[in-house]
Amino acid sequence: MTIGDAFNATVDYYDDWMRIALPGYADLFGTATELIPAVPEEAIEVLDLGAGTGLFAWHVRQHFPHSRLVLVDVADRMLEVARARFTGDESVEYLIADYRTIELEPVRQFDAVVSSLSIHHLEDEEKADLFRHVFDLVRPGGVFLNIDQIRGQTAAVRDLYWTSWLARVRRAGAPEARIAESIERRQKYDRDALLADQLRWLHEAGFEDADCVYKNYFVGVFYGRKGS
Repeated sequence: MTIGDAFNATVDYYDDWMRIALPGYADLFGTATELIPAVPEEAIEVLDLGAGTGLFAWHVRQHFPHSRLVLVDVADRMLEVARARFTGDESVEYLIADYRTIELEPVRQFDAVVSSLSIHHLEDEEKADLFRHVFDLVRPGGVFLNIDQIRGQTAAVRDLYWTSWLARVRRAGAPEARIAESIERRQKYDRDALLADQLRWLHEAGFEDADCVYKNYFVGVFYGRKGS
């Protein structure tokens, strides 16, 4: 089963699961959206990598109602959900593609490139390569915002992340079958990276300002600004 197939299988419950499974869900997306350097009235252009059901793009649209969005994902059924979310909205584009090799024609740059809970599926070298590619896709003065997982620095910290997550989702009433499915996907597809490595790759890619501006256990908001 490919990673696209694995996430296509979650389309009926993905958004609801994210609200349960992500510690600090509202703060993660709220923080990331607020960091886009524009005012709500602007018609900014935003590229969403690994867009899935369009959840991050939807949060962007709530804050920037005139934004123009490009959603990229390998999971076609996930993008079908995104299409339904933005039904009739001609300012949203969809591209079924692997964002590691994406080439937009004509060549384009964006005010913000965003991603959520996707890039951690790549190997570390692929992450670093992608960050360099993203830098080219961001307009001068624009930003890269990545909501993603973080590998604990030590075995004890990783165990803390794991046990706290299990306790949280069970308190929220998540069915054991849903938890088991999530664990299976994590074991097969997750390649979490250390916080320090992710920041280093952003700096090496060329982003002048890079930081993890919000962190809740194993999930953080990574910020990179391209100089003007």
